[in-house]
Amino acid sequence: MKKIASFTVNHDILTPGVYVSRTDGDAVTYDLRMKTPNAGSYITPKSLHTIEHLLATYVRSSVYTDEVIYAGPMGCRTGFYLILRDSVSKAALITLLKEAFAYIADFTGEIPGNKREECGNYLEHDLAQAKADAREYLAVLEHVTPDTMMYAE
Repeated sequence: MKKIASFTVNHDILTPGVYVSRTDGDAVTYDLRMKTPNAGSYITPKSLHTIEHLLATYVRSSVYTDEVIYAGPMGCRTGFYLILRDSVSKAALITLLKEAFAYIADFTGEIPGNKREECGNYLEHDLAQAKADAREYLAVLEHVTPDTMMYAE
């Protein structure tokens, strides 16, 4: 079988940040890497689920709502994928991510889509940990620029 693109990235040298994972036509997949791979610290399943709900809600409610194709977690629990149309610049993406993760870090109230009829695992959330993980990632985002969004080789 063909090796998929994300498995060709050297995870031993990957650090938290934002990376262009791939471009398919006008769809750009961004790797929102929150944790260092294989370093023993991962996003807990409950936090990952909560961040997923809040991130997806935020970006799909932003001015880029029509440009958002997908926002979801990585199975390895080190971050998220965000797929946007290429009409969103890298600089605009960075601003959007800073806003989204500030929203998550400061979120209060009921988690969107967290009713039994709306979610397949509505009891598995941890807002306090999600907020802490978002604050940690906000510090990473302060150092992201359009020029730093390439995987190291």
